Amino acid sequence: MTHDSPLATSPHPYDSLTPDIILDAMEEAGFAVSGRLFSLNSYENRVYQIGLDEGAPVIAKFYRPGRWSEAEIREEHEFTLELVNADIPVVAPLAMPSGDTLGRHGDFLFAVFAQRGGQAPDVSVTDTLYRLGQWLGQMHNIGASKPFRHRPGISLLDGIERKNRLLVEGDWVPDDLRPAWDSLIPDLIQACGARIDEAGPVATLRLHGDCHAGNILCRDEQMLFVDLDDCRTGPAVQDMWLLLNGEDSERGAQLGELLEGYEMFRDFNRRERHLIEPLRCYRQIAHCAWLAKRWDDPAFPRFFPWFGQPRFWSDQILSLREQLAALQAPSISLPGQY
Repeated sequence: MTHDSPLATSPHPYDSLTPDIILDAMEEAGFAVSGRLFSLNSYENRVYQIGLDEGAPVIAKFYRPGRWSEAEIREEHEFTLELVNADIPVVAPLAMPSGDTLGRHGDFLFAVFAQRGGQAPDVSVTDTLYRLGQWLGQMHNIGASKPFRHRPGISLLDGIERKNRLLVEGDWVPDDLRPAWDSLIPDLIQACGARIDEAGPVATLRLHGDCHAGNILCRDEQMLFVDLDDCRTGPAVQDMWLLLNGEDSERGAQLGELLEGYEMFRDFNRRERHLIEPLRCYRQIAHCAWLAKRWDDPAFPRFFPWFGQPRFWSDQILSLREQLAALQAPSISLPGQY
């Protein structure tokens, strides 16, 4: 999702982010850099491991100009620090020598983090899901304590329509596949709407927003949540469904294990399970729109060369048809629930 920002933007905003600029920004922020710099995998932002004259390297994240406003980024930092202060294991931005967690150099806003290692959790292990549920329950207690003022909320039906409009008006769907695509989207929106109605009124709160296994590090039996770049307002189940996989019965059992840990700390509205398939549908279409919107960034054709090919879109249509079937089937059941 793109937001207005006072920062200047260009089709290739990172063209000017050279190693010299990165090191200059760090020095201006008060870090004694050694000159060692290593680029890490990141598409939306630019992330680097930077060596210091003394001590361990740090991680610097340069936010994509124009994606978030300064106020929205500061809310990300504030939320992360609230979680840390509540002893929830989250990687938070470091206070720079200036005392601020957000630096500015030219058109770029950036943050610095301690380097932390680990591997993604094995969510097929029930104890792992139980422990993740415990941490999510505590995280959501903090998230529910006050609202975001600037960061957006999840808007499923409007979001699907907006993302689809970007794809259609940009002529991203091949002409010969447009009839199939155009007939499918209204059916998906209708099916998502029916599931949303089935869920009924749902409370929202501040969320991690992108809580999949790749954004959780495990090391020495410790868990660590990372990358709150997509934190936003939404239903609690948004931070759960990305951790589920397999057939419906397997996902139901996995969600039940998550909730067993979660409900030690916070109640969960079981009707939110009806939102899982609409959230999955939104994410799939939003992913296509994200690639289309970022295609001017030279990194995207390099790392996603298949995006512009007809095979990609025929595969998407097939996948969305499967998603429509999932939306029209009964929602996953929790253990003991029919």
